[in-house]
Amino acid sequence: MKATSAIEALGALAQEHRLALFRLLVQAGEKGMAAGAIADQLSVPNSSLSFHLAQLKNAGLILQERQHRSLIYRANYAAMNALVGYLMENCCAGTDCETDAACEPESAERKSA
Repeated sequence: MKATSAIEALGALAQEHRLALFRLLVQAGEKGMAAGAIADQLSVPNSSLSFHLAQLKNAGLILQERQHRSLIYRANYAAMNALVGYLMENCCAGTDCETDAACEPESAERKSA
């Protein structure tokens, strides 16, 4: 992932309703959700929801599919994983990050006089 793509994705998520929307779609899984169901769950007006969906879609974080008369939205897991991978790249100065302790800074030991 390039820095510009990461910035666009993070910018799209940097808003309360869009972050809640993305998390809702992640929880919905591969079946996704129709726009009306999303609006009901988040209590967001349809006009605002359309704007937020467009922002996430333009950032590549969600996918849209037409099923009959409904638009179904899904989290784009590949894009989400790419973003997390980009953020975690070179994590812990190249050490094994499997445990929380691996990413904690080493404490400075005091030498007694």
